[in-house]
Amino acid sequence: MKAKPQLHFLSHDQIHKEKWDACILASFNGLPYAESWYLDLVSPGWCAITDAEYQRIMPLPVKKKLGIPYLIQPLFVQQLGIFSTKQLDAAVIQAFLAAIPGRYFYIHLHLNTQNHLLHPAAINRNHELDLIDPYAILRAKYKENTLRNLKKAKKNGLSVVKHVRPESIVQLFRNDRGLQVTQWGESQYTLLLNLLYTGIHKNRMDTYGVMDNKNTLVAGAVFLKSPKRIIFLFSGNSTEGKKSGAMPLLIDRYIEDHADMHLTLDFEGSNDENLARFYRSFGSTAIHYPTVRKIRLPGCLQKPVLRILPR
Repeated sequence: MKAKPQLHFLSHDQIHKEKWDACILASFNGLPYAESWYLDLVSPGWCAITDAEYQRIMPLPVKKKLGIPYLIQPLFVQQLGIFSTKQLDAAVIQAFLAAIPGRYFYIHLHLNTQNHLLHPAAINRNHELDLIDPYAILRAKYKENTLRNLKKAKKNGLSVVKHVRPESIVQLFRNDRGLQVTQWGESQYTLLLNLLYTGIHKNRMDTYGVMDNKNTLVAGAVFLKSPKRIIFLFSGNSTEGKKSGAMPLLIDRYIEDHADMHLTLDFEGSNDENLARFYRSFGSTAIHYPTVRKIRLPGCLQKPVLRILPR
């Protein structure tokens, strides 16, 4: 029988961030969301569970309601969970989950694709594209609809530019899809811009845009970079951009610029079938990750039960 890992809960000021980031960088399942600089922005005061050597770690994004702490997936973070330089199995994953202190009355976290559980009841969907092949091979896997959109974009005189101002991309979003995202207020957009500018300062973000033949920005996107992975973090589009094939052109250009590299393009979604179809049209592969939700009621009103629920 394998020994259970010796795990420790660490408050924010106890976390050794250099060791933390070294683990994320060396982990076989490392994600840029889990780097300390990113967590500091999206979840100030985050805590953690680690082993003694920082070879297996789990961030705990803490929030409070009426003074009571709880754990919830931060905005602009698709996956967290357990990251490891060693082999992970279901027993180790369960040991980490069991080590979460009982002070957190509510837990709602998305684990990562390598955090396999013995009996998951439901899972979320993501899409990834391996960029190791030359561009010609990658493009040959595009679906016919994407190829048609690329021809449409060329016919409409669209062009791709780099180093677009984050505010311009965010404004495109606010004028379009953001109108339906009513739960976002100024604080969420301020956080987003802070995150984007910090990432740019650290050379961890790329911003691409699409201009029409009148030199007007009609679409834009932000990509979060790490040594192994690029995440399609955020995008904005316009009515004209949708009609003229702007976003397919932008993504195609980004793939072309990063083809023939040991990188994975992570489309960051989606459970929405229309978006999933769009991401698959670039030849990406569907992968999955679980969501953990746990509710603890005071006293003996309810025995804690761990469930895997859809996002």
